[in-house]
Amino acid sequence: MTATRLVTGIGVSPGRVVGPAALLPDPVHEPPAGARLRPGADVEAAAGQVADAAERVRAALDAAADAATGESAELLHATATMAADPSLLSDAQARVRTEHLVPERAVWEAADEVAAQLAALGGYLAERVRDVTDVRDRLVAELTGRPVPGLPTRAEPYVLVAHDLAPALTATLDPARVLAVVTVAGGPTSHTAILARARGIPAVVAADVADVVDGVVLLVDGAAGRVTVAPADEDVARALAPTSAVRTFDGDGRTADGVRVELLANVGDPAEAEAAAASGAQGVGLFRTEFAFLDRTEAPTVAEQVAAYGRVLAAFDGRKVVVRTLDAGADKPLPFLHAAPETNPALGVRGLRIAGEHPDVVEDQLTAIAAAAAAHPGTTTWVMAPMVATVEEAEGFVAACARHGLGTAGVMVEVPSAALLAGPVLAHAAFASIGTNDLVQYTMAADRLLGAVARLSDAWQPAVLRLVEATCAGGAAQGRPVGVCGEAAADPALAVVLVGLGVTSLSMTPRALPDVAAVLATTPSDVCRRLARLAVESSCADHARAVVRDALPVLAELGL
Repeated sequence: MTATRLVTGIGVSPGRVVGPAALLPDPVHEPPAGARLRPGADVEAAAGQVADAAERVRAALDAAADAATGESAELLHATATMAADPSLLSDAQARVRTEHLVPERAVWEAADEVAAQLAALGGYLAERVRDVTDVRDRLVAELTGRPVPGLPTRAEPYVLVAHDLAPALTATLDPARVLAVVTVAGGPTSHTAILARARGIPAVVAADVADVVDGVVLLVDGAAGRVTVAPADEDVARALAPTSAVRTFDGDGRTADGVRVELLANVGDPAEAEAAAASGAQGVGLFRTEFAFLDRTEAPTVAEQVAAYGRVLAAFDGRKVVVRTLDAGADKPLPFLHAAPETNPALGVRGLRIAGEHPDVVEDQLTAIAAAAAAHPGTTTWVMAPMVATVEEAEGFVAACARHGLGTAGVMVEVPSAALLAGPVLAHAAFASIGTNDLVQYTMAADRLLGAVARLSDAWQPAVLRLVEATCAGGAAQGRPVGVCGEAAADPALAVVLVGLGVTSLSMTPRALPDVAAVLATTPSDVCRRLARLAVESSCADHARAVVRDALPVLAELGL
């Protein structure tokens, strides 16, 4: 009988569930080294098998992407593109032709070569190694007739336990089958965290569950970041005791004493817009436009962009939509914009910096946004630029927007320099929106996708909260609103702190709106300010989180 024990990790998606552990199946085994074709075998036919397998894998991933939306679709399409990577396929085929390796061994060695090159480059590119091995396993499975790596098959819903999850696999999680996700690796802003939250699946990452056995009962608290292995019956009953009726959002964000807080939705593509509008969101605080540029060898035309953006604006007629211009680079590389690899893409040409090398791309996008806004006058359209680091960049972007008739132009605050210069920046920009995912990464020097530094990659870090406070102070000095559109906004406890620091709007996955609204509605603004001070003055992220959660009994009452 397994002894009861408590494992503490990082809670990244709220919810309490109990279910049997289901371990992610072992990866595809490495084909034997030196495995070669039989003498006299058709070498060209064997090389052709590599291309055929790659096409089948690509098609399957693209089909899954077409059935998904937002981040899930983007990640599946990105993995599909990697499956058809010409350099990987040509290397594998060359190994078949010159060394007479069997196709599966040739693919394995070619993928290992690509992975080694990415690992040596470091930074974001090193994180792509996980994607390469995922594609490698899919290709080898296809070539050997084995099941494609995927989720466990069980008769009952389960808690998925894994060292880590490939983005393509995370994107296909079915909430009806997967009660919760617990991983050894990963951080608060990893793809696993973002997608689990978007799909409403409780999740805990960076948890020591490597020795958990298949079938053992797990009690997962995705808000508190706790996993109880083999919990006692009374613990299960207490954790799953009914808290309240299913919550909805009435479209009016406010604190207990009536201070208004705009509660907005993050939208990744037009397919998400209608559901976000139906959720009661007061508007869109972050409309990511990258979807229009993915899987393309050249930028979309202005007409294509007008049509795509117009679908989102139409869904939010009578409300506000904040459109973010293209944020390519780092974890969203686009071949037609980034021809040469960068040593450290996270610190390279990304976001607004693209305008310096490809001004036509940004100019066309502003033209399209302006045309879409003109076609939907009932929607209030704001525009903001990502990765603004200087006052000059803010001034230049605002001027560019003005030339296109876009009168409300703002900036993303994602790097410390923008937070520290918030006053001068907002002397030009009409508003600021804090992207906490990147702000954490750049403040803490911790790759937000790297599990090894997950404890640093946390929006509760007091240093990050001080930068949020500085941004809000700069906004107040200029009479400009400051919002948050990173994953931090979806954490009900952290939302209280952000409002206490002076944030006026919170934009999040639509699923989080009812929980955030419910907690704010029971918390007076003076309590928000008091808890914000406690968090800012804490010594570490864990202490900040604990002291705030302990002061908000409503979280336990609501099961958060």
